Amino acid sequence: MNRFQVKKVAVLGAGVMGAQIAAHLVNVKVPVVLFDLPAKEGPKNGTVVRAVEGLKKLKPSPLGVASGADLIGQANYEEHLEQLRDCDLIIEAIAERMDWKHDLYKKIAPFVGEHTIVASNTSGLSITKLSEGLPEAIKPRFCGIHFFNPPRYMTLVELINTPTTEPRILDVLEAFVTSGLGKGVVRAKDTPNFVANRIGIAGMLATMKEVENFGLTYDVVDDLTGKRLGRASSGTFRTADVVGLDTMAHVVKTLQDNLSLETDPFYESFGTPEVLKTLIDMGNLGQKAKAGFYKKVGRDILRFDLASKDYVAGGQKADEVYGRMLKRPAGERLRLLRDSEGPQGQFLWAILRNGFHYAAVHLADIAETARDVDQAMRWGFGMKQGPFELWQEAGWLDVAKMVQEDIEAGKALSSAPLPEWVFKGPVAEAGGVHTAEGSWNPSTKTFDQRRDLPVYQRQAFPELLLGEAGPKFETAGTTIEENDSLRTWTLDGEVLIASIKTKMHAISPEVCEGLMAAIDLAEKEYQGLVVWSGDEPFSAGADLQAMLPAFMAVGVAAIEDAEGFMQQTMLRLRYASVPVVSAVRGLALGGGCELAVYSARRVVHMESYIGLVEVGVGLVPGAGGLTYIARRAAENAEASTGKDLLPFLTEGFTAAAMAKVGTSALESRKLGYVLHSDVIVPHKDELLFVAINEAKALFTGGYRAPHKRLFPVAGRDGKATILGSLVNMRDGGFISQHDFHIASLIANVVTGGDVEPGTLVNEDYLMTLERQAFCSLIVHPKTQERILGMLNTGRPGRN
Repeated sequence: MNRFQVKKVAVLGAGVMGAQIAAHLVNVKVPVVLFDLPAKEGPKNGTVVRAVEGLKKLKPSPLGVASGADLIGQANYEEHLEQLRDCDLIIEAIAERMDWKHDLYKKIAPFVGEHTIVASNTSGLSITKLSEGLPEAIKPRFCGIHFFNPPRYMTLVELINTPTTEPRILDVLEAFVTSGLGKGVVRAKDTPNFVANRIGIAGMLATMKEVENFGLTYDVVDDLTGKRLGRASSGTFRTADVVGLDTMAHVVKTLQDNLSLETDPFYESFGTPEVLKTLIDMGNLGQKAKAGFYKKVGRDILRFDLASKDYVAGGQKADEVYGRMLKRPAGERLRLLRDSEGPQGQFLWAILRNGFHYAAVHLADIAETARDVDQAMRWGFGMKQGPFELWQEAGWLDVAKMVQEDIEAGKALSSAPLPEWVFKGPVAEAGGVHTAEGSWNPSTKTFDQRRDLPVYQRQAFPELLLGEAGPKFETAGTTIEENDSLRTWTLDGEVLIASIKTKMHAISPEVCEGLMAAIDLAEKEYQGLVVWSGDEPFSAGADLQAMLPAFMAVGVAAIEDAEGFMQQTMLRLRYASVPVVSAVRGLALGGGCELAVYSARRVVHMESYIGLVEVGVGLVPGAGGLTYIARRAAENAEASTGKDLLPFLTEGFTAAAMAKVGTSALESRKLGYVLHSDVIVPHKDELLFVAINEAKALFTGGYRAPHKRLFPVAGRDGKATILGSLVNMRDGGFISQHDFHIASLIANVVTGGDVEPGTLVNEDYLMTLERQAFCSLIVHPKTQERILGMLNTGRPGRN
């Protein structure tokens, strides 16, 4: 098999995007070298050194773990171009100047390997024109590769070919970007700003124009255009601040410079808004300048007022009547907004109408299919639905008529009519652009299926758009057993799958019963069991609410029984005679973390957040989490030459006592919740494929459960050392008295209680200490305050 392998990548340009692309490559274990111009003063790699150091300070972090920055190779164009020769992929990410990029291409061309792919991360310059700066031999291996900021977190990568790009190049690059980097690929046509920014920036400009038309404030608009509208929670203007107003202005200028009224009938609405000019002139470029549309002063968030050119009190919310409208079914929602008399409702209809209008008019110019537009807006702009999906859900022809009526009445941004295919032919007959046959391609006038590349065979349940056909994890495969809490099923008849169905995939007694039964069945008839759900989170922990009725009726004995049953479930997972693999994605907190660590193997999506967080509600981990920490400390100490258990215990104790959560799979590995033998998967939709294959590989390799064995604990001496540190923290005001009490109970469990150092114990002994600590806290008034606070507000409290 001739497979394109990316063994090393060079990123040219250590600016915001270049450095963060390099960081993400390190996250997924791709060796990378970051280039920039030689520094004018000091060491010639100074520019790159500063960029790499800056990565450690960025929030949200572009690095899965801060030490990953040390793995980024550092180079400059004057001394290190020879390093390009062994790179399989070169990503250019310098400033958006065609002449600068051409100069750089000439400089690197002699050092580009004969099979190396060269790609530009330009956000909107013509890829074809960029290719003109390359030798003929490199042109077939050149394309656009547009990451979205921040590249670790944003799913979208646009790939753009030129007339001379070999088709194979985009295929192999799509496979690498999808499986290797965990991204969603959209292939864009070589038009200004490609797909997502073309639709998205045009939408932001239209929104700013309608804000002026209806006289709304930025905070109200963000309240309307965030989660309520099924978009990124930051809304319109907060998003602009995060992106950077200078960056936004540059993208706008690309539209202005490369389009005209002849090529884009909406061109007249692309003027730079006065407020954007004003803020840029003031140097208020958004979040990086600590002032943009918003400015934080102390604890207050102020908003910009264009009339006074100053900041005023912010935080105003939208009228709740529109919040209620936005919860209605799509068709009713759009009709209510269109017919509303208030400016907020009229504004919402206007921006949605403008979005439908623009996407329909430009679909044929910018993308192959309507799928590309909707995926681009989901993955690049954080929308729950793309514009065509919402339009289709609301009733295709009904919405089309409303939009066309507004166009003819002069209410729209352009007088350009909707394309004929909207009203006549296959789309109108199908009731939308997404069908079981595929998504609408206006150039071929057909519904096209997704690209059938081998990499997508690893995705049993790809993210589907509304109207698309495809398997749904809730009903796929063969169901063996199902109730309201758990579905036990199989895709291939060889590996059993357990999918938790409760809210937030909380672990209730019924979930435990289902897992026990699944293990019994897997041991009899299958090669292994995979715990996986097709949506996030993996599990937010034990179902406290499910325990409350029994607690109220019977008292603490009911809680002790429930905790004991959860502990036995975890031990059943650990000692099952077939491998149990937890496929973790998103949150794995409290009991969810315990479920993962008691499995034989973990297959973990890069963006997983794992930790024992019970302290937040005034409890201790009670389903084996503390027992796991003590056992792992003993195992690690055994592999070391040291005799003292305490150094191996400290990090686990601290993680539980401070409710630390790994902010990536890599950081969770540092905390001990993910092991080096576990598999970290970049793409969320490949998680099940990898987990099933891990279970099969373990089974084929003759898997045997670990022996039940005794292990040493730190005992009363270790406990005394930990308590000494806790006393200092309490007396210094760093933790409350109740925090001290909880941490003391955690210390008691992980050190084995009042026993001699080195005493040998088993898991059952430590789990008994866990249950005792948990049950003593559940009746504590301070803990009950925390639990009620969490149930009422969704946030952990401190008292």
